[in-house]
This record gives sequence, structure tokens and C-alpha cells, in this order.
Amino acid sequence: MKWPKSFVLIRHDVSVYNSLRFVKEKDPEYKKFLKEWERKPDSSEARVLAKKLYKKFMLKVGDADTPLIDENGDNAYKTGLALSENKEITPPDIIFVSPYKRTLSTLNHLTRGWPALSLVKIYEEERIREQEHGLSSLYNDWRIFFTLHPDQMLLQKKEGRYWYRWPQGENVADVRERNRSLVATLIREFQNLNVLVVSHHLNILATRANLERLNAEEFIRLDNEEKPVNCGVTLYRGNPHKGQNGKLELVFYNKKFY
Repeated sequence: MKWPKSFVLIRHDVSVYNSLRFVKEKDPEYKKFLKEWERKPDSSEARVLAKKLYKKFMLKVGDADTPLIDENGDNAYKTGLALSENKEITPPDIIFVSPYKRTLSTLNHLTRGWPALSLVKIYEEERIREQEHGLSSLYNDWRIFFTLHPDQMLLQKKEGRYWYRWPQGENVADVRERNRSLVATLIREFQNLNVLVVSHHLNILATRANLERLNAEEFIRLDNEEKPVNCGVTLYRGNPHKGQNGKLELVFYNKKFY
């Protein structure tokens, strides 16, 4: 079989950026902005609010340095503890982790709950980093970004969410392409091994899309309806009896253990 024996994907724990959504939802000015956005996203009032809010909610660090909201990584710890006792999950022979701060922290906390991970070879793998959002990452909110850059909003509507490329960033196809390169590495170097990956929302979706040959429409449906949760666990298992060289089959997707 050309595939790993098992292939486990885990999304990082809740980051400061993830938690920002809940802060904004309680903010009176942001509520006012959302109401105006629904009425007319490029109105003068929406622009005034957007300029004020983007400074209010701007993070002081770049995406790669964005930390977890919980320094103790409680969700990741509980996930590691549960996986250490789960009979469906085989201890990995190799671990790939995105080099971003939130994924490295998540792996550390997973290891607290699952000490056997400390004995496993770890590769920091840039190909499984999150989608790069370029200029829009300054705003930490796609609505605010599009209000202040209406030409980009028109372009996204024209191209669609899958094909639209963020200025100085990536589109979904770019993420799938580098993810496809990792899949090739798994086939070439990690046959019949148990592989664990700690990664990000869009890269996990890209893995599913590449392994299951999903098209653009199916990818967007998955993102809309089955978005990966923080510390969600996905398991594929290699079946040597499927196809000419075996196949990775989905056992479960996006499962919470905390």
C-alpha cells in the first residue's frame, strides 16, 4: 500500500483571532456596522464605522504569531488525554505541525494529555500553514475589509469565494496545491506509517478535498456546512484492499473530544 496506515488531522485550539468574533458580537458599534452592512455595505456610514472598528479590533501580531486565547490549552489537553485512551487512534510514528504559534502551542498541550507524543519525531511543515489572507489580515474582519476596499468586494463576487485571491495572499486553489504536495510526500516517504497532523481550518478542508477529489462547489459546501472546529479530530485509515495501491478511507471527521 502506498498510503499511511492511519492519517489523523487535528485543528489548533481556539486562537485570539477565533475568539475575536465573540468580542465583536457584543460590541454596540459592531452591531451597528453589521446592520448597515446588510443595508448597504459600501455606504458612507458603513465606511466610517469600518475605519473605526478595524483599528479597534486590530491584532498586534501577524497570523504566524497569533497565540491561543487560553494559555493552558485546556481543549487541546483534554483532546490529547481522550486520544491517548481511544482505541480507534493509533499512536503516530511521525507528526507534522504547522510552524504557526497556535499550532505549535496546541501540539504542546496535546502532548501534556498524551505523553507518548513526546517520543515521536516532529516536522514543522510550512505547507500545512493556514491560508494567507494578505492585506485583509490587517482588518481581522472580511466585511470591514470589503467595505474599505469595495473593488475587492466586487472582484470576490465576480470570481467566487473559491477562486478569489486575497491581495498579497492566496486563494483556495493555492492552499490545495501546496497541500497536494504534502500528500505526495506521504506517499513517497511515509507508507504504512501512522501520521498525525496539527494544522488549520482551511488546510484540513484542503486535505479532505484532495483525498476525496472534491470540486470547487463541494469544497465551499463543506466549508459552509461542516467547518472544522477547534481541536476537531479527523481520522483516515489506509485500506490496502481498495484500488491498485490501497486507499485512505475516512473513518470520522471533525470529532470533538472535549
